[in-house]
Amino acid sequence: MTTAGRRARPGKAAGNAALQDALAAENAAIFGYGVAGAYLTGRQRATATAYWNEHRSARDTLSGLLRARGEQPAPAAASYKLPFGVHTAAEAASLAIFLENGVTAAYLGLVGVGDAGLRTFGARAMQAAAIRATSWRGSTVAFPGMPTARPSPPRAR
Repeated sequence: MTTAGRRARPGKAAGNAALQDALAAENAAIFGYGVAGAYLTGRQRATATAYWNEHRSARDTLSGLLRARGEQPAPAAASYKLPFGVHTAAEAASLAIFLENGVTAAYLGLVGVGDAGLRTFGARAMQAAAIRATSWRGSTVAFPGMPTARPSPPRAR
């Protein structure tokens, strides 16, 4: 059942779940960029701030999409557990890469739903996240957002 009390169609339910997953990833990215930004200066801090704002905008867009579909957007957590300690600018950049990979993976769920509009939206959001990750990493990866063979997050150059 949806929060509006109506029974969701299977396709709609899948789309709503994928939107909620993307929203959760955006909320985690907003939190993470707040942490990363504390360890960055100059151009890197300006980039982190711009990306933080992009994630805030995406969060608002996802929340609007969910409401339009009769769903209540899940709230952000009060805090998030970081995947590793962040104490330097290099670790902050690695965190940004990790966050963008997570956002990319979350939007992959939208690409697999039956709604063509959501698929297009998800693909564009994946592309934006992959571009942001590339800006931190300095290079691209074959399948952005997909798990790598490495057990630890990538390190910034």
